[in-house]
Amino acid sequence: MNWPGSCTVHNDTSHLQPGQGDPGLKLKLRPCSIPRFDGVARRRCLSTGVNFYQNRQLELYASKEAKRLTLRQLVFFGRSMDEDRLIKSANYVRTELPVRLAHRIRDLQALPYIVVTQEGVARVYELYWLAFERFRKYPPITNLLENEEYCDFLREVLQEHASVIPNLSLGLSLSSPYLPPDQLDSFMRRMLISRVSRRVLAEHHLALSDVYSGRTKEATGEPHVGIIFTGLDVKRSIEKCSRLLRERPFGFEDDIDTPDPHNRKWPEVVIEGHLDTKFSYIKEHLEYIILELLKNSMRATALKYIDSPEFPPILATVVGGDKHVGIRISDQGGGLLTPQNLIKFPSDLFSFSHIRNAGRMEDARIGALRSASSNPSGVWATVGEQVGRWSTTRGSLPASGTQSRIGIGLPMSNIYATYFGGTLELVSLDGWGTDAYVRLPRLGTNLEGIEV
Repeated sequence: MNWPGSCTVHNDTSHLQPGQGDPGLKLKLRPCSIPRFDGVARRRCLSTGVNFYQNRQLELYASKEAKRLTLRQLVFFGRSMDEDRLIKSANYVRTELPVRLAHRIRDLQALPYIVVTQEGVARVYELYWLAFERFRKYPPITNLLENEEYCDFLREVLQEHASVIPNLSLGLSLSSPYLPPDQLDSFMRRMLISRVSRRVLAEHHLALSDVYSGRTKEATGEPHVGIIFTGLDVKRSIEKCSRLLRERPFGFEDDIDTPDPHNRKWPEVVIEGHLDTKFSYIKEHLEYIILELLKNSMRATALKYIDSPEFPPILATVVGGDKHVGIRISDQGGGLLTPQNLIKFPSDLFSFSHIRNAGRMEDARIGALRSASSNPSGVWATVGEQVGRWSTTRGSLPASGTQSRIGIGLPMSNIYATYFGGTLELVSLDGWGTDAYVRLPRLGTNLEGIEV
């Protein structure tokens, strides 16, 4: 079987029906010589997956170790910013991102052929390969004008990769029958945490550049350096997430599409513990975790008490230790190990395997992922993105109707929590409710949790 671009597939599986074939079969292509990644030639080359070959430049970058950083290093370098530091930051991002991309491209190339052909996977490979070529060929930044041009380039690439999360999730959900659960989840963890790391480096540099150029002013509230808030107020973040969630119209995504007969609001959130706790962390990551946990607790509580006039409150407990900050979200929503969740262990909710989480193969979930992967806005896994989907008109249900869940919230929360060495644990008290425990390092000395 010959593909356009003078590339030969040596393992012909065109005669096989879906689901047949050797799961260990690898895609082997003969190199195709295309001098430039632009125009029609680039689109033709990428559209056929032609770059699945042993590439000398890719091997060179994949042989390098990622230069992992800590929160403290990012904060220290970002303080007292001057032109020289900003240029160094730009060149670090310029040289580091292709290394991290190369490791993940090699992961994609090692997938069985039947996985590579799944919907969404080839698209991610194309995006990664093109980004790798563009980053490695980008010239050194030597002055502020060149840094401004580089920032525009970073924003463009970030937008192009907005569809990575839903495409990956769609492709690996469809690939679940062909990969053992441990292998599938390990692959997805490496892909997602690496993606988070690249976004952190890019967005941190963009934030530093915006402040230095005067495009944005230093915040007068919680102090921050780039995207890292050095005095992040945990209580305030919980209050913010609770307010945003309770301002939503009362509806249940894809479970119930009728108004609440009791005309109620979502359950209240009661905050207790060390309410003055502050620490250095990426605010967007912390608030995404809190928002997802509270949203799930509110939904479970509302479903369990749908026939009751009132909902029991959700309890958020904050503990500020010497080395860690802990947050516990407790609800009375009946627990996680229910027939509706189709799981055996709470941790299975983090899994992308249908063996551990049968909901991954549900038609509604696959359909929602297809819709998200084809949407130009993609999925950014941010609080702002979530709020944008809850746009309402005079307290009615969301403008787009009931929202089918794509199953990204808890896995991404787990990725955010573990990125700098924290943990996220779910404990189900069957018949009563769920306790979610978030534990995050307070000192900022943990290296990024990316894998090579």
